[in-house]
Amino acid sequence: MSKNLVRRSALGAVAGAAALVLAACGSGDDASTGHAGHGSSSSSSSASASPSAAQSRHNAADVTFATGMVPHHRQAVEMADLAPSRAGSTEVKKMAAEIKKAQAPEIRTLSGWLTSWGEPVPSEGAMDHSMHGDMSGMMTSSDMDSLKKASGKAFDTAFLKMMIEHHKGAVEMARTEKARGASPDARKMADSVITSQTSEMSRMAALLGKD
Repeated sequence: MSKNLVRRSALGAVAGAAALVLAACGSGDDASTGHAGHGSSSSSSSASASPSAAQSRHNAADVTFATGMVPHHRQAVEMADLAPSRAGSTEVKKMAAEIKKAQAPEIRTLSGWLTSWGEPVPSEGAMDHSMHGDMSGMMTSSDMDSLKKASGKAFDTAFLKMMIEHHKGAVEMARTEKARGASPDARKMADSVITSQTSEMSRMAALLGKD
């Protein structure tokens, strides 16, 4: 075999090997691109099913619950704020402090839900009690005026009786939320309201029984 023929055969083998390497690299790039595409799709799907998206699920019953419970809780806090200076009983003062401690943070939570749902938060200026007199358990302006004028044992009795009725209204609203609401968080709060306020009603009734 001539030297030229050997040289041509060697060059042909090298070219063939190079082509195979390039083909293999191209195949790797394609596979990589494909995986990247699947990764993007998977990431997008995960984002759409994120916990925050699930937590935003709500319906009209949830909005009604939050919108009604905000002024309802505000009135309970307003009543509780009278106790330190007007109550005669240490037990009543303690009960009022517990009610305020529980309900003030819930007002902020409920308001936050309404904002995140694109719904208006009842303004504090809407605390005109005549506007909410038909809401279950709400005290009228006359009721509140009477409570503000009372002191000592008279305040204690009026406060306990009014707050029991107020709690009954909150529990009724919470039960409606449990039956009709869709928001997991709102339904969880409704559970808490039912449990805590039912217990507080029993304690308040026992305090009234001591008179």
